[in-house]
Amino acid sequence: MSFDVDARSWALLQALQRDGRAPLKVLAEACGLSVAATAERLRRLQDAGVVRGVHAELDPVRAGYGVQAVVAIQAPQPGKQPLLACLQEMPEVLECHHVTGADSYLVQVVAVDLAHLETLVSAISRWGETRTSLVFSTPIRRRPLQPPRRPA
Repeated sequence: MSFDVDARSWALLQALQRDGRAPLKVLAEACGLSVAATAERLRRLQDAGVVRGVHAELDPVRAGYGVQAVVAIQAPQPGKQPLLACLQEMPEVLECHHVTGADSYLVQVVAVDLAHLETLVSAISRWGETRTSLVFSTPIRRRPLQPPRRPA
């Protein structure tokens, strides 16, 4: 299903990204629509797949994961589906990107400590060559999506 994301929809999306628990009244005020029209627009955005979900943002360190890392893996073609199945079952895997270049995938993981990370990387490395980068800090956190800018 296709949905045109116009200026009012972007205003709704930005308000929703700021506070996923905002009541419909607040969202309606942000996008300049009635509560009923806002609810309908939000439902259409969800049906179109523009809004995939509303989530809580957790602090990994305060939740007990002292180590964050990005694992790059170069996997041969026959091993990609089993690798993805393995990653899907690992709760420490937060995200996996299929990428171009020398690597097949970039995998964002969390671990309790370095020994736990070593166990995770060992499990992943059976599917291909890995390179692991520890995350020291995150100076730019994942940001809300903004309307695309059109080149001038």
